[in-house]
Amino acid sequence: MGAVFPIAPGPRMVGRSRLARWMNAGVALGALAVLAVARWLDPSPLGHATHTQLGLPGCSFLTVTGVPCPMCGATTTWSLLAHGRILEGVVNQPFGAFLFVVTVGVIGVAGAEAIQPRGRWKQLESGIRPVEPQVAIGILLAMMAGWIWKIATIA
Repeated sequence: MGAVFPIAPGPRMVGRSRLARWMNAGVALGALAVLAVARWLDPSPLGHATHTQLGLPGCSFLTVTGVPCPMCGATTTWSLLAHGRILEGVVNQPFGAFLFVVTVGVIGVAGAEAIQPRGRWKQLESGIRPVEPQVAIGILLAMMAGWIWKIATIA
């Protein structure tokens, strides 16, 4: 018997695969760009307000209420983590540190899919789908815990 060759994908399938690779490359590069900006910023010694280096205004929630917003200090945390100051970053805004790790994971998955598509996003989705409500509640509780932490530790 002769060798068995897989059926070649049609032009429509090749187009989708190529588009998916480019989209994954865009996601990976976009997320990498955000981390590069975090590295470029100087972490504020206040533990928040690092974002003002981008020309953005200070947090109006903090100004009006005197209480930090739920994501207060996240940019500072990202900058700390991007500078390799891991413990300081986690202590500054734990939920921000979690989001940083998720972003690094997104870079990994999207980059791998851009190079060699294997359906990693679909695998991730199918793993999360059965516990999606618990994951959503867990993320919300983690954000609230990070907010409470920031309220307790802000100078």
